[in-house]
Amino acid sequence: MAKTQDAEEAVSSNEFEREPVPENARKGPLAFWGMYAGEHAAGTEFTIGPLFLAAGASLKDLMFGLFLGNVLAVLTWRYLVLPIAMKRRLTLYYQLEKVAGSSTVKIYNVVNGVLFCFLAGAMITVSASAVGVPFNVRFQVPAELFGLGGVSFTVIVAVIGLVIAAVAAAGYDAVSRFANIAAPWMILVFAACGLVSLGQMDAHSVDRLHAIWNEGVAFVQSNNGQQEFGFWKIVIFSWLCNAAMHLGMADLSIFRFANSKSSGWAPSVGMFLGHYMAWICAALMLAALISTNPAATLNDLGKVQVDPGFLAWNALGWTGIICVVIAGWTTANPTIYRAGLAFQSLLPKHSSRMAGVLIAGLVATIAGAFPQLSARLLDFVGTYGMILGPVGAILFVNHYLAKKAGFLEDGAAVTGSTFNFAVLIAWLLPAFSGLYLIFFKGVFASYLVIPAWLASGLLYLILARFMFPKSSR
Repeated sequence: MAKTQDAEEAVSSNEFEREPVPENARKGPLAFWGMYAGEHAAGTEFTIGPLFLAAGASLKDLMFGLFLGNVLAVLTWRYLVLPIAMKRRLTLYYQLEKVAGSSTVKIYNVVNGVLFCFLAGAMITVSASAVGVPFNVRFQVPAELFGLGGVSFTVIVAVIGLVIAAVAAAGYDAVSRFANIAAPWMILVFAACGLVSLGQMDAHSVDRLHAIWNEGVAFVQSNNGQQEFGFWKIVIFSWLCNAAMHLGMADLSIFRFANSKSSGWAPSVGMFLGHYMAWICAALMLAALISTNPAATLNDLGKVQVDPGFLAWNALGWTGIICVVIAGWTTANPTIYRAGLAFQSLLPKHSSRMAGVLIAGLVATIAGAFPQLSARLLDFVGTYGMILGPVGAILFVNHYLAKKAGFLEDGAAVTGSTFNFAVLIAWLLPAFSGLYLIFFKGVFASYLVIPAWLASGLLYLILARFMFPKSSR
């Protein structure tokens, strides 16, 4: 049988955007372990870790809450994402197109791509914060959401964004190689930051460490206002901060290359070296700076500001600066790659993956110029997980329950439909309800991820039985 034009284009690009990944293109576990280590022991860790301290988390709650939450995250990747990825071997975007139709999926792709670009933009901000330190360019987090961090800082953001976009545009292999090279060194630097910070605080006992930590929490909250971040809030956040990737099935696009089920455990290295060790070590850097030089943490508005580059410089000098720069890259690279696939899928016959990635890089660079985005990461990652997570529930129901429940699997592809109202309603109704609760009722975004996911799955199960019954085949 002759190959279609789409398949020929996919083969020529070696990315297989619109066909299953063939056996000879699949990758061993090492590629995934390195990538997850690089992506999750990366730029967000330098920002999120200190934000826990600033939000009032106790050290005990942080250590035990992160452990449980990260176990749940690894299990979700392994038992929810990997089986579907290895069975179908398709990108999230093409797989969703088969279920939702090409017109419906374009709406998702725009939302998905833009949100991923915002996350990548926050990481560009992190890298730029480090590049500016040796030149005495420290960004200021403005009060306004869309306030710039200064002219010099914006120029640095533009240069870094260009480099990151170029690496991501080179494709999955380039992203994976970059992460594999950088990850082992970065993990050692994170550990060193934590150890040096303990020395700076003279934390010679557990009781002394707890006292210094509590003093740091009190200092931040006296300047920034009272906040609360208890044990279960930490568990839910650490489990679901990557909900778009696992519950939302974005990492189908990554695990479609896996040739072994053991690859599904690869996120564990990112979770426990990145979202455990690195978060705690990064938080210790802020505690150390507050205990030794509290004035250095304040911005022009008199607020304690999380400045990843300066924190790393205070701990390890040039080594810390280089680590922050590279850490931002290793998070932004795969995120821009995912966003580029989303944009490319809007016009698969008329655009290339490289063009999609470059567009994503431009959007991410613009977002990176606004420091408030990285300052609000605890809220942002929960919000984008709540928005994108429900789509994963729809794919889960389609894959496991369609035949049992009596409706068509891959309904849009089978019937030739380009617009699936069942998908649109099942996705957007819970998502908009969640956004209302977040922005108008003040509900912590991560709390809404699981309810939205379950609601979407149930809605699609009900609606698809009426809209795509098996008799319509």
